[in-house]
Amino acid sequence: MTSDRVIDLLQKAYGDEIETVMNYQTNAIVLDGVRAEEIKQSLQQDIQEELTHSQQLGNRLKQLDARPPSSADFTARQDSLRPPENSTDVLSVIRGVLDAEEGAIDTYRSLIDAAEDADDPVTEDLAVTILADEEAHRTEFRGFEKEYQDD
Repeated sequence: MTSDRVIDLLQKAYGDEIETVMNYQTNAIVLDGVRAEEIKQSLQQDIQEELTHSQQLGNRLKQLDARPPSSADFTARQDSLRPPENSTDVLSVIRGVLDAEEGAIDTYRSLIDAAEDADDPVTEDLAVTILADEEAHRTEFRGFEKEYQDD
């Protein structure tokens, strides 16, 4: 029997992944400028991966006789990832992505610990796999941030 903490973290991670998809999609649409193209392409590529994460989390919740949250249960938390007023402010989007990735990394590390404590190796393995993806995203966007800071 898995713990309530594992379920809570799975539901939080699911909601965060869905919010990330929304924000990545919107930023990929609204960013302007030649310098924005690489960021837009990266965001568009990451959207499918984030959707896959949400599907995996939702399926795990179902396996544990729990439900993924619906829109009525959702609370937006990614303030820094919301599209900027200035559509050419690519650096703010990069920093928003980094904030979101840091939050995801923290959540997945907590989920790994909670799953280990609950003797739930399936959830632990899923969290480790997704954590690796989130760390890769963070590394990519740290590189983008360095490029923009050098200007």
